Amino acid sequence: MAATKLIAMHQNKGRSVMRCLKDRTDYAMNGEKTDEGKYISSYQCNPELVDLEFAQAKKEYLHKTWRQPKGDVIAYQIRQSFKPGEITPEEANEVGYETGMRFTKGKHAFIVATHVDRAHIHNHIIFNSTNLECDRKFRDFWFSGIALQRLSDIICLEHGLSVIPKVKPSERQRRTKYPERVSMRDVIREDILKCLDQKPADFEELLKFLQAEGYEIKRGKHTAVCGKEQKRFIRFRSLGEDFTEENLKKVIAGEKEPPEKIPERKEAKPEKRKFDLVVDIQEKMAQGKNGGYVQWAKKI
Repeated sequence: MAATKLIAMHQNKGRSVMRCLKDRTDYAMNGEKTDEGKYISSYQCNPELVDLEFAQAKKEYLHKTWRQPKGDVIAYQIRQSFKPGEITPEEANEVGYETGMRFTKGKHAFIVATHVDRAHIHNHIIFNSTNLECDRKFRDFWFSGIALQRLSDIICLEHGLSVIPKVKPSERQRRTKYPERVSMRDVIREDILKCLDQKPADFEELLKFLQAEGYEIKRGKHTAVCGKEQKRFIRFRSLGEDFTEENLKKVIAGEKEPPEKIPERKEAKPEKRKFDLVVDIQEKMAQGKNGGYVQWAKKI
């Protein structure tokens, strides 16, 4: 079902407007995503020179108005996705062009790049924040995203496409079960236990077994490991008393029992809250409540 989102495209710090525009438009018009440019259309601009033309419009805006642009928004992107198998790339590009034209009222130059590299066909509509007359700029008004979504829904319905049905907040399905978060340290402990089962001759061989499991080893005053999905090295000493470098060496030498297997995580059941709907006025009065509390308790 069609889903639409409005994204403000900002100028990156330390980079020129043209460079930022080129990065964004080059990604949208990537040949691998648009079937070598087959599904690209434009309004009042040349797709091959779109970054240059957008930047030139901003210079003319400054020359005409003598107003320095407020903020760093250089363009806006409309991202429009469709239900897999429901629309052809050609029709998706037509829907995107019509959406861009009606949302900007034909006052802003834009390109439409239809991506076909995913299961769901989707459009990247990029329009210049400066209008064609170079005397005004598009301002992201309150609830502009909602207005765009409604416009997109209307256009999709006119083309016989499905849209996301509106659901009242009270009828929305809420997630009651969340996936359990796995601790990276628990994963490392489990892998160390697996390596210990291979009976390493010494601590260095244990580290080699961990390297074979995909870990990177950092030697020094405190030995540390880093897995594929880790951003930082984790020291053995931070894994717990049983997994310090000294104790692991004792385990390998047979001077200490191996650490116990990490128990499987069980889903914690939330405690049921108890509610007492009957107010014991005498008990509350004994606790120091005044006459106002008595009056309130009799009303509930």
